[in-house]
Amino acid sequence: MYTTLLSVEQLQQLQAGDAPHMVFDCSFDLMKPEAGAQQYAAAHIPGAVYANLDTDLSAKHGMPGAQGDVVIAQEDGVPASGGRHPLPSREKFAAWLSSIGFSNDMQAVVYDRNGANYCGRLWWMLKWMGHDAVAVLDGGLQAWQAAGGEVTNREEPAHFQSNFVMGEPLVKLVATDVVARRLGQPDQNLIDARAAARYRGEVEPLDPIAGHIPGAVNRPFAENLGPDGKFKPASQLRAEFEALLAGRDPATVVHQCGSGVSAVPNLLAMQIAGLGTTALYAGSWSEWSNTPGLPTRQGAEP
Repeated sequence: MYTTLLSVEQLQQLQAGDAPHMVFDCSFDLMKPEAGAQQYAAAHIPGAVYANLDTDLSAKHGMPGAQGDVVIAQEDGVPASGGRHPLPSREKFAAWLSSIGFSNDMQAVVYDRNGANYCGRLWWMLKWMGHDAVAVLDGGLQAWQAAGGEVTNREEPAHFQSNFVMGEPLVKLVATDVVARRLGQPDQNLIDARAAARYRGEVEPLDPIAGHIPGAVNRPFAENLGPDGKFKPASQLRAEFEALLAGRDPATVVHQCGSGVSAVPNLLAMQIAGLGTTALYAGSWSEWSNTPGLPTRQGAEP
């Protein structure tokens, strides 16, 4: 069972064996939401299922309250977070997994062509459903192709309906009220995964307010990768996160970004580094900055 990363060679061995598994292509582009599906259609690992960030891995709208009153579609249930990419209810996500034929006995392999930015979301969500057998393809589609792995542009056949059963979450999800209540307390240390200029509030291409949550330190998610596009060695990741935390307990870390997506590579990197399972604030800056009465800050933290 692979639970964090697997290599191209390990995926090839998995494909050559008879263990049940499913591969997911999670490619996406925030500025061009249709681009990911187009890239998948042009070239993907044979047999891969496309997981769309907007329609498969997010609810249609966030939790009522922070963004004002909203009408919740009865078939969707109450979303699990707010923000630009709100988590769907666990029941809604389980129904999607069942609809594509994913079952509890399968190894999931997730990849993208975006530096593990978007596939990390599905990795985390499966852990959230209690499914531990999910791993990110280290280096993504680029590593697969560099190793001579086959890609195809064929339309993949549909899978038979399964009955995915939810288990107890294996990851920690925190909400806006919890983050706000613990702000400035030693039992919460926020790590913001956005690019440095967005964190400092110098630019903001997606959300109406620029800046960051007070007290958050910055580690852009791309810093987890080496020049080859693969995650850095565990020892190096551990040293870098320990330097960032400067003696603070890794168990107190809460990861966030703009909408809870690019925070996950930091969370995954800390797990690879042996620093434990840390928490995710899925609503992130897009929910925080739209919630009346919450403080914001610009510039770097002292």
